[in-house]
Amino acid sequence: MDEQTLNRLNTDRLQSRQVDELVGLARGLIADGSINQAEVEFLEKWLVANLSVSQQPLIATLYDRVGTILSDGVADPEECDDLFAALSAFTAGDAVLGEAPKSASLPLCQPAPPVRFEGMAFCFTGTFSFGQRKHCEEAVASRGGTGGSLTKATNYLVIGAYATESWKHSSFGNKIIKAAEMRSTGIPISIIAEEHWASRL
Repeated sequence: MDEQTLNRLNTDRLQSRQVDELVGLARGLIADGSINQAEVEFLEKWLVANLSVSQQPLIATLYDRVGTILSDGVADPEECDDLFAALSAFTAGDAVLGEAPKSASLPLCQPAPPVRFEGMAFCFTGTFSFGQRKHCEEAVASRGGTGGSLTKATNYLVIGAYATESWKHSSFGNKIIKAAEMRSTGIPISIIAEEHWASRL
């Protein structure tokens, strides 16, 4: 076995161990049903220590997310809830950080419709790779649209990329079901994945 192959195998082994360790860490953090400031800071320290020796994109993705949360020095309740949802999806084994939604079970519009922003009303549900919901709403507002609650006037329901096959049992499942029911009664609402929405920004 040449040195290059040996180095690659060692790197693969290290990264696999890091992911296993991260899964265990994430399970410990969400075990009590919530995430607090101290736990976010602890996770950041682990990510910093492992980022330099890792090529795992999910570690970099999570590091960026935690860095955004702590950028103002405070992990507020909404930010903690979003991080909790992302870690829950990751540890459940049916979603990977940054993975696109499982379109087979989500009631997405098929084919995905055009996305217009000017004068359009958006509702965001779930946990987003793009950032917190307020960041998604800001992106829409800067393009002439609005973000807010799900109503009959909503043009698009955007489902976050950390959706899992068990979405019906998640905290945001009711909103998705309500939007699907609205659509079935003829209300012109489009249900789209974060990936499709983000690609049109």
